[in-house]
Amino acid sequence: MSSAPFAQLQAFLAVAHHRSFSRAARELGVSRSAVSQAVQQLEDELRVVLLTRTTRSVALTEAGQHLVASASPAVGQLLSAFTSVGARQGETIGRVRLTVPRVAVPLVIEPVVREFRQRHPRIEIEISVDDRLVNIVSEGYDAGVRFSDAIERDMVQVRLTGATRFVVVGAPSYLDRYGAPERPRDLSKHECISYRSRTTGSLYAWELERGKRTWRVPVRGSIVTNDGVLAMSLVEQGLGLGYAFEPSVANQLRSGRLRLVLEAYAASVPGLFMYFPSTAQRSEALRLFIEVAKELVVRAPRTG
Repeated sequence: MSSAPFAQLQAFLAVAHHRSFSRAARELGVSRSAVSQAVQQLEDELRVVLLTRTTRSVALTEAGQHLVASASPAVGQLLSAFTSVGARQGETIGRVRLTVPRVAVPLVIEPVVREFRQRHPRIEIEISVDDRLVNIVSEGYDAGVRFSDAIERDMVQVRLTGATRFVVVGAPSYLDRYGAPERPRDLSKHECISYRSRTTGSLYAWELERGKRTWRVPVRGSIVTNDGVLAMSLVEQGLGLGYAFEPSVANQLRSGRLRLVLEAYAASVPGLFMYFPSTAQRSEALRLFIEVAKELVVRAPRTG
């Protein structure tokens, strides 16, 4: 069997990344039918089905997942090599694809991207803001940003923030009306803005700790959302207590729009990390992005 043509492999990887023939076609600058034909030719060449297609969705088969994991890093390196041929001496051309949670955008991504663009204006940056847990290999990302407990152990990790806390907060209007809980069990008597996980679909239990003891409190309330920004906006309006990554509400705490409650039970976390498979270190564009990120490590403030 002959080796798969590069253009066909590139088309397949684009479809695998976007889970869409139309979006892959827009990325590659060709027609949707051309992408579909290229993927079909690749499947015929390899004699396997790589994608399952319905009228509404596209999914990877087991063989397709294996091909993405094996071929994606190599194709990325080839594309980087091709584009860098036209670069001026000492200049890098390429692309970095990242998946990050919303909470990391103002704390990490915005300051790093701003500096990175000044230093490397010919490197493209694609940032997908997504709070769900993402398989960066199968979905075609170069790297991701997450809390360390959500990162697979075989990934390389680079620290981006210092250790910090998750805290329970409330607006003065709510606390003046209902008072503040003094112990974790008191949360059952309060209206709490609940968060539904985008990954599992389950309601998130608030994690608290004091010394060696830990609590996972299954809070309940009349408002449920899967968006942390909306949740904090509702908390500020006095509609209930909320649970937040402390640096993300630092301004509200300083201004008095929010107050810490149960601070003695605030849960500590190691912070945010960038992570990527070891093979991705061969990407010069990613290496340069990590270099800037490490220089601009965010030391998350303690507001308590």
